[in-house]
Amino acid sequence: MRRLICLLVAIGCVLNGREPVRTRKAMVTAQEPIATEVGVDILRKGGNAIDAAVAIGFALQATYPFAGNIGGGGFMLVRFADGRSTFIDFREKAPAAASRDMYLDAAGKPTRDSLVGWKAAGVPGTVRGLEYAHKKYGKMAWAKLVQPAVDLAAKGFPVSYALSRSLNGEGTVRLLSQFPESKRIYVDGGHPVDSTFVQPELAKTLGRIAKSGAKDFYEGETARILAAEMAKNGGLITMADLAAYQAAERKPLEGTYKGYGIITAPPPSSGGIGILQMLAMLEGSGYEKSGHGSAAAIHYVAEAMRRYYADRSEYLGDPDFYKVPVKGLLEPGYVRKLRESIDKDRATPSDVVKPGKPVMGEASGETTHFNVVDEAGNAVSFTYTLNGGYGNGVTVPGLGFLLNNEMDDFAAKPGSPNMFGLVQGESNAIQPGKRPLSSMTPTIVTKDGKFFMAVGAPGGSRIITAVMQVILNVIDFGMNVQDAVDAPRFHHQWLPDRLEFERGVSPDTLQLLAAKGHKIEASRPVVLARVEAILRSAEWLEGGSDGRQNGKASGY
Repeated sequence: MRRLICLLVAIGCVLNGREPVRTRKAMVTAQEPIATEVGVDILRKGGNAIDAAVAIGFALQATYPFAGNIGGGGFMLVRFADGRSTFIDFREKAPAAASRDMYLDAAGKPTRDSLVGWKAAGVPGTVRGLEYAHKKYGKMAWAKLVQPAVDLAAKGFPVSYALSRSLNGEGTVRLLSQFPESKRIYVDGGHPVDSTFVQPELAKTLGRIAKSGAKDFYEGETARILAAEMAKNGGLITMADLAAYQAAERKPLEGTYKGYGIITAPPPSSGGIGILQMLAMLEGSGYEKSGHGSAAAIHYVAEAMRRYYADRSEYLGDPDFYKVPVKGLLEPGYVRKLRESIDKDRATPSDVVKPGKPVMGEASGETTHFNVVDEAGNAVSFTYTLNGGYGNGVTVPGLGFLLNNEMDDFAAKPGSPNMFGLVQGESNAIQPGKRPLSSMTPTIVTKDGKFFMAVGAPGGSRIITAVMQVILNVIDFGMNVQDAVDAPRFHHQWLPDRLEFERGVSPDTLQLLAAKGHKIEASRPVVLARVEAILRSAEWLEGGSDGRQNGKASGY
């Protein structure tokens, strides 16, 4: 314990003291500065929040290969200025040739095939999802929204310190060097700071998408090349899989916390249910009276996290394949029993916390997140992913984009942990055409029926708890949006039974938590997700871009 405390003290000071970026009319926060400015430019030219989100989504493919993608999928949450809201699900799907035990060896043990290589990819949904959103809710011409990404790929852009460091990281080089096209594009040459990164193959792919829309990606030349390379390299995605892929528009989940409205992601996200269930456990508990960062407050919130993640392991999956008991998991009487099971003085060992028994009923990593608020008051909270950083490591020859390793988000072996340590059940077992369960949690908060905050994050299983803590920091602890984003975070996900911390937590607090029975383990600094948020404060929009990442808040 003494070694851990010394390490946390030595790592550095708390991220705080930065002022939010403030604008009056419109705002973008994203995890890569060039893409942020692409979005702001679209807004200045008369595009709405959906147009800007489409442009940012494509721009990140060029400037943020770590997670920006057309080879993955994600979620778009929209709240319109008139109070309507919607959720566009373009999560990847399992190919038709996928099977329940496809990632188990002869001894029944999970292999790494769900993580690395061609077989790890689910059918990408990003291009279809962006086109769906644009056709139904956008204003500007499609080609004008894709063109900034085409230009960034064709003409190149200066490599930032953050991108250079990422591309030259030991893990990145090891992963991408396994595949010749990835090695050629991302590893060879080293990409030093301020060099120009040009991606001609990607530019051609994006150019076809700008001209022909999603049809190129799912039925045209891009689809033919992708399917042929899959067949050549042992992958599973076929032309039929691509042609069959459709985005789904769903009703967001909605709830309240202390008079604020919470609009959030429905299944196949596990995050929205998690946010609403944990907030319901916290409301009325008085946990916040001990103060932000106190051992008592951290303990109580961590115990709520522990109980939600136990339920997550059993009851969450693709609602098109499994009847997720949304109402049961959020039913006030059920939540009250969870709250009453929390001991304010002692941690409950995870081996005695089991998934609860909600009333069953119908359903009502690496990742990146950005938010957009336009002049009219429309808001977008957008999270999409390749799953692991740089996905499965494969760049499709001739197409210039990386593929996801999203198949690992299924329960390759129900009851065994995935790459994020999450234990999942039969509800998330692999089936052809099924979408894997996700932790992505784009969320919008309202106050008095008006937009108040858009928030979301990358970070695998830690997304849900990070988003919730930023909401709590604003509502319960009165922080401005930048301080709320930068404050040190903690995380508990039931299994493994471990309470994780970022730098900046008091050694005395850690000692008190250990005395309550929490297992506090760390051998290196931990980053618990990277949150982006926009908050409306009187006549100002306040942007908070996470200091843990080289992002940017900008607007006008």
